[in-house]
Amino acid sequence: MPRTNRVAEHKTALVIGATGIIGGNLIRHLDTLEDWDVIGLSRGAPDYPSRMEHISVDLLDPGDCEAKLGRLGHVTHIFFAGYTDRPTWAEQDPANTALLVNPVRVVEPVAKELHHVCQAQGTKYYGAHLGPWTNPARETDPTHMGPNFYVSQQKFLESESEGKSWSWSSLRPPIVCGWSLGKPFNLVNLIAAYATISKELGLPLRYPGEERAYRTVVQAVDVDLLVRFMTWLATTPECADQGFNISNGDLFRWEDLWLRIAAYFDLEAGPVQTINLARMMGDKGPLWERIVAKYGLMPYRLEDIAHWPFGDYMLSTDYDMISDYNRIRRLGFHEFVDTGDMFLRMFDELREKRVIP
Repeated sequence: MPRTNRVAEHKTALVIGATGIIGGNLIRHLDTLEDWDVIGLSRGAPDYPSRMEHISVDLLDPGDCEAKLGRLGHVTHIFFAGYTDRPTWAEQDPANTALLVNPVRVVEPVAKELHHVCQAQGTKYYGAHLGPWTNPARETDPTHMGPNFYVSQQKFLESESEGKSWSWSSLRPPIVCGWSLGKPFNLVNLIAAYATISKELGLPLRYPGEERAYRTVVQAVDVDLLVRFMTWLATTPECADQGFNISNGDLFRWEDLWLRIAAYFDLEAGPVQTINLARMMGDKGPLWERIVAKYGLMPYRLEDIAHWPFGDYMLSTDYDMISDYNRIRRLGFHEFVDTGDMFLRMFDELREKRVIP
């Protein structure tokens, strides 16, 4: 008989990756729910207020995990949103798999009421980083030849949960957009910084990616929607032991959205002008410091706001990136977000927090 997600009356979440864009926003969401307690794990301290219990731990060190996590017998749900960067996928695979394996192998034996482990993945599960892939991607599609740490992590959960009372799930979002600073994968911050610099230099807002990428069909997900989905997923009985695609629910092309973004910053939308952002923005740190002083912004460094190599990848992907969402709809999750409105709302938030003028 297939397992289902058990639902506890009062729940304790262990969030692995408490300082990331997904983990941090998940914790802030759980903070608003009276029937959840939260424990957050990360090496460094979170930069946001929370009622959670935070544990500073080196997740790559099994001994540190054993020493600090062995008392967490009251955990009912584990949410994994950790990531560590390495130069190659061959190096990323064992390191990122260890981020999940080490804490789970300590907590799972002592957490007698563990119900569910939810793993955040991405469309790279399908090989989105390798070139054109099956569109729309369905959860039943095969993955690609490894290494791929998303696949390794999921295989660990499948194996570790066999014969146990707890279940697992994975989610595969496209571009994740939301509040975070000092994290590499944040396209909203990057575009806001690029537009601010363009305006300060008296330039139109030219699309810096590839011409074909300007016209492809893309999807994104609001991190607030994503964390609501994660919470629903982990407590919905029918969602056990499956992978799930999740996005805002709409499609967009940069050539259309770019016009709205340019208008938001009171800029002319210039033509496509492909540049290497990592190289061209490498000398803009002093300019950003002058912008901060001129407009009285928070004293964040440019590298804390934008990770330019990520922008080069995301804005030059010249093939459609579409996933199918019928599985979550059939199971009852029907929330959606307008992606264009999302970008403008998040730019508003950056202005309110004095990150951009």
